[in-house]
Amino acid sequence: MGLTHGIGSGGGASPPEPLRRVLDVGVAGLLLVATLPLLALAALAVLLSDGRPVFFGHRRLGRGGRAFRCWKLRTMEVGAEEVLERDPDLRDLHRGNGFKLPGAVDPRVTPVGRFLRRTYLDELPQLVNVVAGDMSLVGPRPIVSEELAEFEPHGPELLSVRPGLFGAWTSLGRARPPYPERARLELAYVRERTVRRDLAILGRSVRAVLEGTEDA
Repeated sequence: MGLTHGIGSGGGASPPEPLRRVLDVGVAGLLLVATLPLLALAALAVLLSDGRPVFFGHRRLGRGGRAFRCWKLRTMEVGAEEVLERDPDLRDLHRGNGFKLPGAVDPRVTPVGRFLRRTYLDELPQLVNVVAGDMSLVGPRPIVSEELAEFEPHGPELLSVRPGLFGAWTSLGRARPPYPERARLELAYVRERTVRRDLAILGRSVRAVLEGTEDA
């Protein structure tokens, strides 16, 4: 099945970009205020268990290919990227697993970090990315530059929209498929963005967050 194959047809036209941006800022701002006590507690847990820095900004590709810092609560030991670079076996596993190490075998993840990942609390700071305009509430998940090859020759199409806090791929929760199926899902969303599809993704995402992830 090629990357050009879509996934059904959603109803209701996608809102104009200015309106989508207003909705993103409004909803993300409300969510940020509502979850601020939870975010503060999670940040304090990171600080007390593993010190500073509390937050980690991973370099990702945004709309138009512009790089930005995708913010998360830090779940790995300080210098985790250097650990990956020094270990060729871990690096190969990282690349072969869709540029992410399975949590169960990743030696860099801290005990508090495993809990934050399992509950998705580590991703709360990305609401700031949404308010700042780096991301949208719904869209393809932001990728690292090495992942762009997985979407070729449709990379520019993927980067034509803002990446999302929630997306068609992540909304599948524990059933998230690896590449190339992930690429097909993300591109199908970009090609068929509708209000109905966005609402469906948000609904599935709520269920996925409540279920948590086993890959922590």
